[in-house]
Amino acid sequence: MKIAYVFALPRTASYKLAQMILPQLEAGTHGVEVVGMFFFDDNNFVLRKGDPIGERLAKVAKASGMLLMMCDMCALERNLAEGEPRWCDAEGTGRTEPGEIRTVGTVEGVQVGCFPDLYGALAGNPPDQVITL
Repeated sequence: MKIAYVFALPRTASYKLAQMILPQLEAGTHGVEVVGMFFFDDNNFVLRKGDPIGERLAKVAKASGMLLMMCDMCALERNLAEGEPRWCDAEGTGRTEPGEIRTVGTVEGVQVGCFPDLYGALAGNPPDQVITL
């Protein structure tokens, strides 16, 4: 079974991911294939370069081909990206062409985007289930 995780609630990356999911992924005992992880709000902070959780996660992601993606608006607000939102302008109006954005100071392999980017990134290896924590 293929799973994608969405880290949306407070402390889910720093606690549930770091203390439960990541150790199982490292040991090969998680029981499912994790094809992607999407991070919202302060959960993005674990993806900072030098963060012990993020560095461990980046190694697992690189070895397995797992997607690591930050919410564009959340990353911009936390100075983990620079540029502009991908699918809306500064006033919150939707756009038909994506804005330019790039990660800043994150662990290797992290992407930044919004739902259309997430769907596109997972299209070639779609999850059977999406779990929001």
